[in-house]
Amino acid sequence: MSSSLKAQHIADPDSILIGNRKQPTVLLVGTFHFAYYNLDAHKTTKDRQVDVMNNERQLQINELIDYIARFKPTKIAVEAGRNTGYLMRKYDAYKEGSRQLAKDEIEQIGFRLMKRFHLDTIYGTNDQPLVHSLANSKDSLLLRPILDSIYKDWDFRNNDTITQLYYRYFNYVDEMKLKTPLLDIFRYQNSDKVLNRGYGINLVGDFTLGDTRGADALAMHWYSRNLRIYRHIQQIATSPDDRILVLYGQGHIQILKQLFECSPEFQLIKFNDL
Repeated sequence: MSSSLKAQHIADPDSILIGNRKQPTVLLVGTFHFAYYNLDAHKTTKDRQVDVMNNERQLQINELIDYIARFKPTKIAVEAGRNTGYLMRKYDAYKEGSRQLAKDEIEQIGFRLMKRFHLDTIYGTNDQPLVHSLANSKDSLLLRPILDSIYKDWDFRNNDTITQLYYRYFNYVDEMKLKTPLLDIFRYQNSDKVLNRGYGINLVGDFTLGDTRGADALAMHWYSRNLRIYRHIQQIATSPDDRILVLYGQGHIQILKQLFECSPEFQLIKFNDL
């Protein structure tokens, strides 16, 4: 390499892609589902479920809210469908004092932050995955046999060595939550290492079906859903001054984190950096 090339300045891509442009700011908050709907592959037994409604946990929720409030959100996006009229009716009743907060995190965290920052809207940004859209499309009679061939034997129940270690790890996390304050749980669950390894469960078990059949199934199922969620969050960013709090189940956060880290459109604030 010539000395002239060595001396040449190599630009940071953001000096071109962002420059001095102000970006909407995003905070991703990965949570466990307070109401334990148990719709995911891992089910938490009743004796291991955290009761967020008891007095001690309610004090811990206040501590968690105080921490998240450092972000000063102007918009809140949650794991709900885009028609949030039913949520707003619940929120209005809570704000008026005629209704107590329900157990789930949208109300325990989202509604409390809405009230604190005088926000008048909550944004549902959830979506179904591509495979569901295809299976229920007008051409479903044609597409269903193809989809069935891809998803054959995909059942989230696997006996390979790594998956069994994940089951052991998930049970450990359930036990840990019972004796750990909520803010510490959220710090742990939103740390880079935990998020990265958590996503790893998707890369074993059913992912290994066929040659690339398992990979195709994951792309149409889980990855596509989170790409759609990202797109809906992108659609609610209307100002460089927006500060968007994204409250979702922890399993979504690693993909969303990757997307927001890669995009020059947003500035991502990590939970543990508040």
